[in-house]
This record gives sequence, structure tokens and C-alpha cells, in this order.
Amino acid sequence: MYLPPVNLLFEDSRPGRRCFRTTGADRTAATAGLPSSALRDTPPALPELGELDLLRHFTRLSQKNFGISVNFYPLGSCTMKYNPVVHEAIAAREEWSGLHPLQDEDTAQGALALMHDLARDLGELTGLPAVTLHPAAGAHGELTALMVLRAWLDQRGEHQRRKIMVPDSAHGTNPASCTLSGFSVVTVKSDDRGLCDLEDLAKHLGDDTAGLMITNPNTLGLFEDNIVEICKMVHDAGGKVYMDGANFNAIMGVARPGDFGIDMMHLNLHKTMSTPHGGGGPGSGPVCVTEELRTFLPAPQIVEEEGLYRLQTPEHSIGRMRAFHGNFLVLVRAYCYVRRLGAKGARRVAENAVLNANYLRVLVDKYWRVPYNRVCMHEFVARPTKAMRDAGIHTLDIAKRLIDCGYHPPTVYFPLVVHEAIMAEPTETESKETLDAFAETMIMIAEEAAAGDEKLHEAPVTMPVTRVDEARAVRDPQLCYRCGD
Repeated sequence: MYLPPVNLLFEDSRPGRRCFRTTGADRTAATAGLPSSALRDTPPALPELGELDLLRHFTRLSQKNFGISVNFYPLGSCTMKYNPVVHEAIAAREEWSGLHPLQDEDTAQGALALMHDLARDLGELTGLPAVTLHPAAGAHGELTALMVLRAWLDQRGEHQRRKIMVPDSAHGTNPASCTLSGFSVVTVKSDDRGLCDLEDLAKHLGDDTAGLMITNPNTLGLFEDNIVEICKMVHDAGGKVYMDGANFNAIMGVARPGDFGIDMMHLNLHKTMSTPHGGGGPGSGPVCVTEELRTFLPAPQIVEEEGLYRLQTPEHSIGRMRAFHGNFLVLVRAYCYVRRLGAKGARRVAENAVLNANYLRVLVDKYWRVPYNRVCMHEFVARPTKAMRDAGIHTLDIAKRLIDCGYHPPTVYFPLVVHEAIMAEPTETESKETLDAFAETMIMIAEEAAAGDEKLHEAPVTMPVTRVDEARAVRDPQLCYRCGD
């Protein structure tokens, strides 16, 4: 089948072809008020095509995209699950999408009420009652929480507390957020079970401890079963415990972090609460904290007074983390998700996510090396067997081969504590039939890899873009089409 090139806009351009024509009045209106120095002397070199050619171009581009609406997307740690279409329809309603962030509070009571109630619901799910909806994504939530922690320490005069403990299996954004917040990072080792090593943690705790950042379940897909003791150790040392909520999908409605000692955490609404995800946004990373830390949250906060919702600045607020009130339409989708589920539905989400991950793990564990091969939570980490590696096959080859088979690859080479890692997360929204088909493909690739099949080094071969030199692509990215090249 003939597939025209992506650059069809320029390559098929013909002088004089148009989708529409502007009038002199259109041009006059478009340039009204602009200084003459801002106007072009010559027309821009834009492609000239008929309407049908343009329509086909953008339709083909859309068909090249891979998304959850196309096929299975087992991207570990990213929770790429289905976004219910009904939530998209609700968020698109003019009553929500037509709001302006600068309009008066009295004319946006419905929006303020929604955000107020969503914050309340997230506080109930996490056991941490004070919530800000401002952060734009997970890493932004980490930064927000650590700035709250620093403000709390400074207000107490504990300026010497500038060390944050971070397990070696943590998300890479954790140490970056620490550095941006003015803290230094101390790495805590994992034990032979893939969990936070309590003895190593104890060695680093002291008068300079500000806190601990921990992901639970961790990036190996394992629940930190010593979490209560871990929190007590940090609290006894005078610090606070932050939980990276990226993996909250596995425990939502089952366990509340605030109940086992967590002081602060962020949630990824674009993961757990099934809102749009990928392609750079929009994201949303609300932060939930204990009552003790409420007065340090970003401004403004939404409060209810005599039946009306108002914006208020907390007494010791760290200030604004972004303009206005966060990605509002993402919040609308998350609100719909939480309210439709209810408490029982939220628990079923977590139970089914854990069930699917363990089902898939058991299906493939005879063909792949699963380093921590026991009951997992929402995801598990595998790696190629010795036979595959001896045949010269690496994780990247396997990921590329999966693309040829119609699947988005799982996360690869993370977490770093597992060499040649492949991290798969099926989520709760996938059917048994989908998981069976994916497992059969993984088994087929395992057999090809053990035999040293050369097609794994060449894959993908069925895509518009085949195997690329990734090192060169990073150093010399081609970010635009160069007309005339």
C-alpha cells in the first residue's frame, strides 16, 4: 500500500492551490493595531494544497499515532489506562470549557465548588486532608511538597535539616526535585527483597534529616511492607515522609497513605484518575498533606464560607506554583472519575489492577527472568534470560520487536536496580483476552531472542520509521521540515 510521506504538505505543494481564500477585509482585520515593523514584506513560504489533500495529510498523521484507543499500552509506572469518553464529553461542555480564569469568583461558583469537592475527595482517598490542586504534573507536585517541607522547617528554625533520603529504586525526578528545592540527596539501598533497606536508612538518619521520599508501591511493583516502621524512623529523627503517588493506582481505596504515616504525597490525576496522558500534557499533580502542613500550601486555596466558595491565601503559604488554578478541565475529568467510582469502585480499580499484573507476570515468568518473582502490585519488572543475552539480544531489541507486533513497548531500562529491565503495567482496564494475546507475543519474542533471530536487531520494519540511531538522534535532532532541502 502506498503511504505518502509525512512531509506531503511541502512535497505536494503546487502554486495556486487553496483550501480557502482570504479577502482584503480579512487581512485588514487581522493586522489591525500592529506596527508596520511587525508586518512581512513578502508572503511566508507556506505549502499550497487543495482541501482534500490537506484533509488526507492530517488524517494519515493521526493514524500514525499510537494511543490507548488503538492498542495495548503496558507502559510501566505510567499507568496508561483508558480515559472514559463520557468524561471527555462532560469536560467539553461550554459551561466548563467556556470559563475564563480572570472572571469574578461570584460568576464561577460551580467551578470553585467542583475543585473544592475534588480536593476533599482526594484528601479522603489519601488520608491527608489538606490538598492543593495547583501542580501541573507529578514532578511539579514533588517540587511543591518539598517547598512546603522546607517552609515548615524554616518556620521552626531547623535550617540545618537539608538532607532527603531517596531509595535507589526511586523515580528519577525525586532527586531532581530535591536539588531544585535546596536539599541534598542521600541514596538508600534496596535490600535483597527489592524493598527499602531499614539498616541502611538508619545509618543516614540524624539531626540534618529533612525527610524521606519513598514510592509505595515502589518501582519494582512491590509494596513496602515495613512502611509503618520506616515512617516512624524518619519521624523519630525529626523529619517528614513524602510519598511519590505515581503508583497509587495499586492501593487506591484499599490503603490510605496518611494512615500508615505519610505526611505529604502527590497524585497523578493523568494516571490514577484516568485523565488524558502522554504527549507532554495536560497533566495534573495535586499534593495532599497533613493538617499540620496546611498553612504552607500554595495560594490560593478554595474555602467555603456561608454557602459560597472563596479564594484564600494560607498564613504561611509558599506562594503560587503556577498561574490560576491548575489544568481545570483535567480536574473536571478527575472529578467525574472519582464521583462515578465511589469508595467501592475505587477499591475495585486497585484490586483489578493488581490482579491483571499478577496474571500477566505468571503467564510470562517461565520465559523471562523476573528478579523479584512474587506477588506484585500494579506492575512487575522482568529482564531477558541469560540465553537471550548470550545470543546478543538486549531489551531495546525486544521493545522494537513489540512495535512490529502492534504493541507499545513496556518501560525499558528502568528501574536502574534491575539490569536490562522491562517494566510492564497492564492496568485494570484491559481484558483477559488482551493480556493473553500480549503474553503469547512476549513468549514468541522470548523464543526468537533465545535463538538469536536477526529480525530483533532490525525491528521495527513495518513502521513508517524503522530502527534509528538513537544516540545520533539525541545529539542531532531533526525538529522541523526544511523546505527546499
